[in-house]
Amino acid sequence: MEGIYQAIAAGNSWINGIVWGIPALVLLMGAGIFLTALLKGFQFRKFGYAMKNTIGKMFQKHEAQKGEVTPFQALTTALAATVGTGNIAGITSAVTLGGAGSIFWLWISALLGMATKYSEVLLAVKYRERNAHGDWVGGPMYYIKNGLGKNWKWLGVIFCIFGGLASFGIGNAVQVGNITGSINNAIQQFAPSAAEHTSTINLVLGVVLAIIVGIVLLGGIKRIGSVTEKLVPVMAAIYIIACLVVVIANITNVPHVFAMIFKGAFTPEGVTGGAVGITVKLCITWGVKRGVFSNEAGLGSAPIAHAASSESNPVKQGLYGIFEVFMDTIVICTLTGLTILLTADKIGLTYGKDPGTAINSQALGTVFGSRIGALIIAIGLSLFALSTVLSWGLYGTRCWEFILGTKAIKPYQIIFTLIVIVGATMDLGLAWDIADTLNGLMAIPNLIAIFALSGIVAKTTKEFFAKGKELRS
Repeated sequence: MEGIYQAIAAGNSWINGIVWGIPALVLLMGAGIFLTALLKGFQFRKFGYAMKNTIGKMFQKHEAQKGEVTPFQALTTALAATVGTGNIAGITSAVTLGGAGSIFWLWISALLGMATKYSEVLLAVKYRERNAHGDWVGGPMYYIKNGLGKNWKWLGVIFCIFGGLASFGIGNAVQVGNITGSINNAIQQFAPSAAEHTSTINLVLGVVLAIIVGIVLLGGIKRIGSVTEKLVPVMAAIYIIACLVVVIANITNVPHVFAMIFKGAFTPEGVTGGAVGITVKLCITWGVKRGVFSNEAGLGSAPIAHAASSESNPVKQGLYGIFEVFMDTIVICTLTGLTILLTADKIGLTYGKDPGTAINSQALGTVFGSRIGALIIAIGLSLFALSTVLSWGLYGTRCWEFILGTKAIKPYQIIFTLIVIVGATMDLGLAWDIADTLNGLMAIPNLIAIFALSGIVAKTTKEFFAKGKELRS
């Protein structure tokens, strides 16, 4: 059995190296470059307009009918999944393994990813449909079926298999494991003896989280949207404010850190020292990899949430895709990177090895104290991860529904809820590694559809602005 386990692990590692490796990252970045050129830099030309008509209308009252959510709820549901542990732990990996310059390439991936996410969301709304319960359903599987034609439905099924299985691991158990880990770390800061009761604490946390997830998920899309529209702004505000306090406390060092980022993007050895072996290739790889992993532009997950919006115009909802990438990567991920780099000397940052989220706690601890720093990271990671679980519960629901019909919804949601307890109490490393691979494989059918339907994206966008609809929005 051990030989079989090792063979599966080796096979998955090889596939994962391709899925999250340079060829896939080039393809994802290539999609962003292609769509940016096709749309004539739409995300830059209309950035102000996008912000005005997304975050600028956040406090306006919107009505949503049965089976749909408001545009802002659709955004927060998608953001709930994208703003996850990757914004904290993922950026720590990028900075320590790719150097300060990885932040520059993170920005590049986000700027190009805005065009990709905009296109995905536009197509999701344009080709969505109502299910047997009257809910709006959409995403890559539906713009494959309804955009490319029913003969391509098999490609949509492949996307759903990848997404449906990934939801149990990367969208559930992995997130729950991060919650229990961060909470245990925070508890032990105040009560070191609690380490002896970790398994009991994990079980209790798992049961509590399962109850929360079950109540929200079984309530349907409207309950998920109602929860995320309250949870996402709060969790983002807590983390952003905490990081800003650290940045302000080290404000005199900000110019130097930005110089490190720009210099390190092209000559990383000049910033980190050649001894750690960080090359330009490694710097670009980690920056782009963590950027894509964080904002999920091109993976096809977020369009599933946006498809449930009460907004009927694909372009208007697509603008939320631009804001989503901006908030997730340009704002939150950048703040994580700055917090670490600004306190590097104080926390003894070492390049070339990944210290995990402990380094984030230490960075915040330089201003707030070690205990409060650990507590902020525990709260931030817990809220980020919980929101990711809720959104991936929706994604998995839609994937299995596409394959098996609405009869599969409730059984899937029950299994998904029980997996929460498994994620809190068991270490199933290989299973979650496979789920990570499946998560990346979702991009293949999605990008095929986006490239094939890119002409529709360009035409729909051009028609919207040519008719001056933006002036009446």
